Amino acid sequence: MNTKTETSDLKWTIYSTSKPEWDEVSGLDEENNSVRIYQILSCQTGSSTSHWLRSGFIQRQGASQVYVELRFTMMECSSSTHHRSCKETFNLFYYQTDSDDATYSYPPWMENPYTKVDTVAADFLLREGGERKFNMKTFKLGPLSKRGFYLAFQAQGACMALLSVRVFFKKCPALVSALSSFSETVPRTLVQEAQGVCVEQAAQQGPRPRPPKLFCGEDGHWVGQPTTSCACLPGFEPAEGHTRCRACPMGQFKWGTEGQCTNCPGFSYATTRGASVCACRSGYLRAKSDALDTPCTKPPSAPRSIVTQMNDSTLSLEWNEPLESGGRTDLSYSVRCTVCRAAGTPCLSCGDSVSYRPAQHGLVERRVEVWGLLPQATYIFTIQALNGVSQLSGKEAASKSVNITTTHDVPSLVSLIQRIDSTESSLTLHWSVPDHPRYTILRYQIRYCEKQERRSEDQCHHTESNRNQAVLTDLRRATPYEVQVRVHTAAGYGSFSPATVFHTLPDGQDSQFLLPGILIAAGILLLVTFIFVAAYCIRKHSRAKDSELGDKNNQYLVGQGIKVYIDPFTYEDPNEAVREFAKEIDVSFVKIEEVIGAGEFGEVCRGRLKIPGKKENYVAIKTLKGGYTDKQRRDFLSEASIMGQFQHPNIIHLEGVITASCPVMILTEFMENGALDSFLRLNDSQFTPIQLVGMLRGIASGMKYLSEMSYVHRDLAARNILINSNLVCKVSDFGLSRFLQENSSDPTYTSSLGGKIPIRWTAPEAIAFRKFTSASDVWSYGIVMWEVMSFGERPYWDMSNQDVINAIEQDYRLPPPPDCPTHLHQLMLDCWQKDRSARPRFADLVSALDKLIRNPPSLKIVAQDGVGPSYPLLDQRAPLALSGCASVGEWLRAIKMERYEDSFLQAGLSTVDQLAQISTQDLLHMGVTLAGHQRKILSSIQTMTFRNKSTTTVTF
Repeated sequence: MNTKTETSDLKWTIYSTSKPEWDEVSGLDEENNSVRIYQILSCQTGSSTSHWLRSGFIQRQGASQVYVELRFTMMECSSSTHHRSCKETFNLFYYQTDSDDATYSYPPWMENPYTKVDTVAADFLLREGGERKFNMKTFKLGPLSKRGFYLAFQAQGACMALLSVRVFFKKCPALVSALSSFSETVPRTLVQEAQGVCVEQAAQQGPRPRPPKLFCGEDGHWVGQPTTSCACLPGFEPAEGHTRCRACPMGQFKWGTEGQCTNCPGFSYATTRGASVCACRSGYLRAKSDALDTPCTKPPSAPRSIVTQMNDSTLSLEWNEPLESGGRTDLSYSVRCTVCRAAGTPCLSCGDSVSYRPAQHGLVERRVEVWGLLPQATYIFTIQALNGVSQLSGKEAASKSVNITTTHDVPSLVSLIQRIDSTESSLTLHWSVPDHPRYTILRYQIRYCEKQERRSEDQCHHTESNRNQAVLTDLRRATPYEVQVRVHTAAGYGSFSPATVFHTLPDGQDSQFLLPGILIAAGILLLVTFIFVAAYCIRKHSRAKDSELGDKNNQYLVGQGIKVYIDPFTYEDPNEAVREFAKEIDVSFVKIEEVIGAGEFGEVCRGRLKIPGKKENYVAIKTLKGGYTDKQRRDFLSEASIMGQFQHPNIIHLEGVITASCPVMILTEFMENGALDSFLRLNDSQFTPIQLVGMLRGIASGMKYLSEMSYVHRDLAARNILINSNLVCKVSDFGLSRFLQENSSDPTYTSSLGGKIPIRWTAPEAIAFRKFTSASDVWSYGIVMWEVMSFGERPYWDMSNQDVINAIEQDYRLPPPPDCPTHLHQLMLDCWQKDRSARPRFADLVSALDKLIRNPPSLKIVAQDGVGPSYPLLDQRAPLALSGCASVGEWLRAIKMERYEDSFLQAGLSTVDQLAQISTQDLLHMGVTLAGHQRKILSSIQTMTFRNKSTTTVTF
C-alpha cells in the first residue's frame, strides 16, 4: 500500500469518544503532486482523549513480516495555547485478521486486541514562522500469519499531519548463478534458505546429488555464493559468467562435465553441435581403455628384419620394431609356429610341442627363444605386431615370417615313469634313463598338469631334476595328474614322453605322514592330560590364597594377572566373542570418504569416526561384501575378536565394529603410509640404518607383546605391517590368512598339507608339519628384517617356492642386503636357526635392537667388514651383463632407478659402454643426491660383466 499513489479519498475509519479530530484533506508533496493527508489541528483536548485512525484492509501476500514507512509533520507544543495537554508523539498499532470484517466499533479501540508497534516521536517539530520539515520513520511488523491486517494510529493531544503511508515487504529477486537458477524468495526468518534448480543442459553431479542452495537475507539481498554441484552436461560448456550452458560448436567436444569444449583429438571429428565424443576417422580406432580425449589410433605395421640364431634345438628370434606404431605406446608381439615334417604333407600348428621364453604372446621385448624343435623339420615362425586396437580392426594383424630348417639330432624319449610314493599333496616319481651314446644327459624337465578334458598350457607346471627322479609338491588331494618327462642334453631338449596318470591320496591316506601323525597325536594327548592335571593342582592351591582371581573365560592366568589371548573359535556362539572383545559403533558416527584398497572379504576404505564427546579422527574401514555366508561373516568378525584383545602401541588398534547394519564393518586406526613393504619400495634408500632399526624395534616390541599373550601370528611379513606418518610400525592382519581358500589366486599363499601358507616367510617346521609357534614367528621376523633392510625386496627374489624349500633344507640362508650392518644380518641368521629352540625370543630381539640403537657406530660396520656368516649364503641374482641391456634406460629399469633416465640422457650418456667411467661427482651433477641411490648405481656398474655377443654359424 502506498497512499501517495491514491488520487481519491482514502476513506479510512476515524474514531473518537467525543469529537473526531482526524480530517482527510488534499495537499501537495515535496514534488508538488496532489496527495491525500490526514491531520489533527486541534490540540486543546485532554491528554486522556484518544483519536484513532484505522487504514483499510491490507493483504499480506505471503510475507511473514512487512515494513511501514510513515511521512508526517508535528507541531511543537510550545507553539500551542494549550501546551499542558499537548503531546509530541503518537502510537502505531496493527491488527491481524483473515477477512475484511472491521467496523466502526469492532475490533475495540484499545491496545488489546490491537498490537502496538511503537510510540512514534518526531525528529523535527514545526513552529509558527519556522522551516517546514517533515519526518520519515520506518517500522517492522511481524511475524504475520493471517491473510491480512489493518494499521491504526492513536493520537492523544498531538497536532500533526500524516502525509503518506507506504506498506511493503522485501524479497530476493530471481537469480541465475553458478549454473543454478533461484526464483524470487520472500525471507521468513533472518536468513531464509532457498532451493534452486540447475539451468538447462546442466545437471547435479556426485553420488548423492542435492539441489542447489542459496540464502536470502532479511533485507531482500542474497547472501554469499550458491552451494551447488550443477555442471554442464557432456557436449555443453559454461557461458556468460556461468549463467547458462552453451552447446559445443562443430569440430569441438566435451566428454565430461568439467572444463570447456576443446578441439577434437587427432584423427577424429564432430559434425554436429553439442558433441560429447568425437568419432574416429576411417581406418582409425579407439580402445575401450582409451580416454575419450585421446587421439584415435590404428594397428601397427609389420615387424622388420627378423634375425635368427640356432643353437642345437634352441632357436633365437630377434626383430626390429615396425615403421608405424599406429600412434600408440602399448606395442606388443605374438609368435605363431607352423611345422612341416615331410614334403607333400600338410603343415600343422606346433601346439605345445615347442616352448617359448619368455612367452609366446604379449611380448614387449623384441626377442624370443624357442626350444624343443624336432630334427629334419621345416618351421615357419610368424611375428605379429599388435597394439590396443588390433583386435578392434577386424583384420589380421600385420606380420612377418621366417622359415627355419633343423638338422640336429635330439635326445631319446623317456620310456617309463613309475611312482615310488604318494601323499595327499605330493608324488614321488622315478623313470628309466634313456640310452644316448652321443650326448651326456644334463638334466630332466618334468611337466605335470591336472587331468581335465579341456586344459590350457597355463594350467601346467614345470620343474627340473638332475637325477632320474623327482618329488612333485603343492598338489591337490585326490586328484589325477598327467606327468611327462623329457631329456636335456648339449643338443637341447628332446620331446616329452607320453603322458602317464598318477593320483594323489584322498584325506586320511597319507602314507608318508600316517605313522608320525599317530605318534604326534599320542604325544599331544599325553601332554594335554599333564597340563589339565597341573592346572587343576595350581587352581586348587591358588583358590585358597585368592578366590577373586580369574574370570569366566579364564582370560587371566591364575595367580599371575597376565592377560592371555583367547581364540574366538572356542566360543560356542562366535557373536559372543565379538560382543565381549569389540565395541559396537553406531553407523551414524562413521563417514566413509574413499576406497583405498581391497581385502579378502570386501573393500577397505578410509573414513572419519566422530563419537559424541570425543575428537573426530580418521579410521580404516574393512567392509564385508554382500552375499556373504554365515561362515564368511564369522571368519570376518573373528579378526575383530582377536584384535580387540590387544592394547599395545605397536599393534594396530581396533576402534570397534558395526554389525547392526549393512555392510558389516571393522574399524581400526588409520595408518597414513599403508603397508610397510610398498612404503619402503616407494622410498628406496631414503632412510638411514638407525631409522630402519627403529622400525624393526617397533615390530619386535609388538610381537613380544603377542608372544607373551600366547598368540601366534602365522603370517608375519612386511605386507602385514602398517606404518603411520610418524614412521611407527604396527602389526596387523590377525586371523585372515588362515581362511584363504584352496582356490585363492594370491601366489603368496601356497598349499601345504591342506592349507595355504606363505612359504617364503614360514619356518621349515611350519611348512612340513604345520607346527606354528612363537619360534616360527621369530623365523618370519628374520625375513621381515631382511625385507626392511633391502627396502622391500622380495625374499628369495624370483626363485620358485620349491627351490626356496630345497635351499633352506640344505642350510642356505639369505645374504645380507646391500649396506646391511653386520650385527643385523647376524641377528637374521639367529632367527633362521633350523632348531627352533635355538632361535632368540622376541624379548631377546628387542633387547638386541635397543643395544644397537644406543650404540649407533655399531651400525656402520657393514657385512663385508664383519665376521663371516654361520651359514652358507644364498644369492641367485646373477650380475647384470651390459650386453643384455640395449640402452641406459633399460639398465636403469633393471636396477629400479628409472627415475634418473632423463638425467643420464641429458648428461650425454646414451649407451651402456659410456657408464664405466662415472664417479660420485658425476652422479651429483646429474641430480642423484641420495647416498643410497649413488651406492646402488655405482655398485651395479662395478659388477657388470662386459662381454660381446658370440655368433654361431648355423646350417639352415
